[in-house]
Amino acid sequence: MRAFCRDCFHVGEPARRCAACGSPRMVVHEELGRLSIAHMDCDAFYASVEKRDRPELRDQAVIVGGGKRGVVTTCCYIARISGVRSAMPMFQALRACPHAVVIKPDFPKYRAESKRIMALMAELTPLVQPLSLDEAWMDLSGTERLHGAPPALTLARLQARIEAQIGITVSIGLAPNKFLAKIASDLDKPRGFSVIGAAEAQAFLAPRPVNILPGVGPAMVKSLNGAGLFTVGDLARAEAKRLGELFGAHGLRLHALAHGRDTRPVDPDQARKAISSETTFNEDLSRPSDLEDKLAPLCDKVARQARAAGVAGRVVTLKLKTDDFKTVTRRRALPVPTQTAKTLFSVARELLAGEATGRRWRLIGVGVTELVDAEAVEGDFFAGDERRALAGERTMDSIRARFGSDALTSGRALRAKARFSD
Repeated sequence: MRAFCRDCFHVGEPARRCAACGSPRMVVHEELGRLSIAHMDCDAFYASVEKRDRPELRDQAVIVGGGKRGVVTTCCYIARISGVRSAMPMFQALRACPHAVVIKPDFPKYRAESKRIMALMAELTPLVQPLSLDEAWMDLSGTERLHGAPPALTLARLQARIEAQIGITVSIGLAPNKFLAKIASDLDKPRGFSVIGAAEAQAFLAPRPVNILPGVGPAMVKSLNGAGLFTVGDLARAEAKRLGELFGAHGLRLHALAHGRDTRPVDPDQARKAISSETTFNEDLSRPSDLEDKLAPLCDKVARQARAAGVAGRVVTLKLKTDDFKTVTRRRALPVPTQTAKTLFSVARELLAGEATGRRWRLIGVGVTELVDAEAVEGDFFAGDERRALAGERTMDSIRARFGSDALTSGRALRAKARFSD
């Protein structure tokens, strides 16, 4: 199979229009019949759910987020045309798109819709690995006989089924591995179906900037650029040994990705195993109090994400990076799962105390792993101080949702802001 129609699912020869129904929505690729790894990504998920439930908003710009002092959680594609982006301060978003309709996030509703979508995916293969509420990898290897069609056609039918039954659109990327599939799913949004084959992968990646690679944030971009590596092609041409010497195991992984290689399997057991956040300092820090001031808001962010996702973590992880880019990781298992910033900060600060002994650090991060469903354990495990902390932090979540993310801030955060802005 080298081509099929996304509207009537007719399989035929490559053409601009379907020979059966005349639709221009043809998927054409030489490797189409041999690929089975996919990444599915909901299109502007939260905003799409809100538009589905309020049809009068269909042709309007919709922003899901906090109040005027909050930030954009997500926005529809109409708002994106005006320059609105996720994580943008709300005042900037409304300046760019003053007529947008702003809707407060309804995470319980989004989680419910996510479960419906994931259930449809699980009907096709047990190898579904969610990344978040609105995206997941799938491996449909060996499902041809079960579904009577190659994986590509099965995925197109899934895409149409989600649109018909759930009322939102999704985009799908099909490729020989997870890395390329995730890139492909973003190529033709919304309602896209894109394919990257093994034969074209390296040429496709070569001219693109290094930040297209997973794990390459602003700090890593700066380091790679400093080594003369600006594009994925530069990484592919570099010697693996040199990248290993400069960036350790991460450098070797980037070299493999630059060649389009990714051996990670689609593993359902890895789904939502961790929530984390980190920050790179403008200047290296060594004083424990300075490091704690950077750590506290990260704990708050991770805890809020855990509560929004309805999960709690059994293990707290502290991450530090030295001024010469070496990473130090410390972990501690908890007697009961947590989703509170109070517990996260208390444990992470103890872990930090063992490392903040005068050495200079350029990055700090915190996370929770071994996630469990919070609703399943709350009655049995959340008690005493943890229950009181959880109740208080949920109240703060409600206030921030109503008045914006900046409506509440801690005394520590204010002191840190004053000190680091001097």
